[in-house]
Amino acid sequence: MFWKLRGKAFDENKGEANRQMQKSVVDSGTVPGLLAYEGDQPIGWIAVEPRGVYPRLAHSRVLQPVDAQPVWSVTCFFVDKKYRRRGVTVSLLKAAVEYVRSKGGRIVEGYPIDSDGKSADIFVYTGTASAFQKAGFKEVARHSPKRPIFRFVIAS
Repeated sequence: MFWKLRGKAFDENKGEANRQMQKSVVDSGTVPGLLAYEGDQPIGWIAVEPRGVYPRLAHSRVLQPVDAQPVWSVTCFFVDKKYRRRGVTVSLLKAAVEYVRSKGGRIVEGYPIDSDGKSADIFVYTGTASAFQKAGFKEVARHSPKRPIFRFVIAS
């Protein structure tokens, strides 16, 4: 819910309230992202929706729109600790591209950290630049030294 709530709204709803808001989104039939499984066990998550769903992005100086094209945004990941550094994030990104393609989207955009592997896992919830590169995304803008904007343009 971080990207969907601006300013104090996220902080005021930390914990259970934010979980309930996310549950309400899912219960409404909206698909806010995709899950990765190992067998029947969920091991990872990627949030991907049209950029307009994320008001916090609209007001970010660092993540301002690159252009006026409609994009789907990848805003966060979670990978179970036992499955990190095994390519789950790259697989989730590729699945997100296919999901967006199935919905008629043309561009998938992400806002990873470019940390050269020196950030603690907790700080890479938006993904790493290297994972986006491995999934075929290209850097299209950088308004901050550590926060590039990556895109995958879906071929017609």
